[in-house]
Parts: sequence; structure tokens; C-alpha cells
Amino acid sequence: MAIKKPEWPEAGDLVIGTVKSITSYGAYVTLDEYDKEGLLHISEVSSGWVRNIRSFVREGQKLVLKVLRVDTEKRHVDLSLRRVTKSEKREKTLSWKRDRKTESLMRGVAEKSKIPVEEIYEKVGSKIEESFGGLYEGLEKTARDGVDVLLEISVPEDLAAAIAKVVKEKIKISMVKVKGILELRCTKPNGVTLIQESLLSAQKIEKPRGTTVRVYAVAPPRYNIEVLAEDYKEAERIMEKATETALKYMKKLGGEGVFKREK
Repeated sequence: MAIKKPEWPEAGDLVIGTVKSITSYGAYVTLDEYDKEGLLHISEVSSGWVRNIRSFVREGQKLVLKVLRVDTEKRHVDLSLRRVTKSEKREKTLSWKRDRKTESLMRGVAEKSKIPVEEIYEKVGSKIEESFGGLYEGLEKTARDGVDVLLEISVPEDLAAAIAKVVKEKIKISMVKVKGILELRCTKPNGVTLIQESLLSAQKIEKPRGTTVRVYAVAPPRYNIEVLAEDYKEAERIMEKATETALKYMKKLGGEGVFKREK
């Protein structure tokens, strides 16, 4: 999300628009992100013949549109619906929803910290964007990993605490889970203790904040191992590291083991 949007969009930009009125030659659309109005000409509604524009758009409908031309002097913007691809529509819709969510979160931070929202953007908005590739991305990471991610980029402590509290309440982090079975055996007199140490070594591996490794007994020598992470690629990487650590530790102590992936 940009801290401050330009006054006008540029040719080629994707915009979110709400259909204001429909005529025989096209539809007038309010550009939600710019507080401007544009024209969606009937020739830019569909790649096929349009007999009745109302078969394609209706008043109050939100659309993802491509900007064709901008005339700031005449305050005129030409728009196209037919030139927006499915992937562009999906990505722009997601981006727009995230921007709205971000604005809501920042207003929540302003209320909690008693600091005007414009001042919060000025103090930390650009800093978070630059550090995490986007303001929402930084807020989401804070919700996942805690206030330290903000303190590490020198966000003032009181403001960092307010942001962390708001995002923890408002952003629900979705995690993925992968599971498997570790079969560990050790015939030494203290074999049970050595197996426990091996399992503990898997849980203690270095991993990203917010990622968890959980191990628990099914029926010895079988032990469940579960990894919770942000995405499957990360979860699989952590699972591989955890199981390799446990098996190597077990072998080093004179035992043996195997890992079976659970689908």
C-alpha cells in the first residue's frame, strides 16, 4: 500500500471502480482509490459485441478496470474492462482488499496510541514498507512473530507495542501442518531416555519464529512428529531438518530409526 497515493492514476494502471450510472454509450465509474470519475465506453466492456451494456455491468457494481488515457486538464479518465485479464483481476482485488485492511489496522493503532493516523504513517509507514516489502506484509509478520520485528527496525517502543497489540487481535494467521512418524529403537539400558533426547533434539532445531515442531508418542517405538509453518515449502524444509536431526542423534547414541511421511 502506498503511504500517499498520487492524485491521478496513470495509463496502464489497474484500478477499482464502482459503477455510478449507465448510459447507452457506456458507464460512468467512480474510482474508489482516487475519488475521481472515469468513463467505461461500451466498446471497452467486452471483446464481443455488446447489445445491452446492462447485461455486463450494473449500478453499484465494483469492477477491476484498466486505465487507457488520463486527461488531468479535462479531468477525464478512459477505462477498459475487456483488457483486464483474469490474473490481473485476481491480483488487483487481493491488493485492494489488503489496502483496505491495512487502513483499518492503522486507524486501530491510532485509536490505541492516541496518535493521529497521518503521524503514524509519517513516523513508521515508509520504514515498515521498505523493511518488509509492503506495509501489510510488515503488519502480518508482526502478527506472526511479535513486537520484536518492529523493534529490530527501530520503530519506537510504545508505537511498536500498540501496533503489535492491534494486529495480533485483527490478523488471523493461517498455518499449514505436515505430519510424519518417527520409529526409534535403542536396546541400551537407558534406551528410553536416549530416545527422549533424540526427540527433544528434533524440537530444538533452529527454525523461523512462529514455526513449531511437536513430537509425541503414539505407541513406542512410533512417535508422531508435526510441523506448523507459514506454507508447505517451509513446513517440508523444517520437517526434513527435524527428522534428520533426530535420526542422526539416535544413531550417534547407538540406536536406530526411520522416518515415514504421513500423507
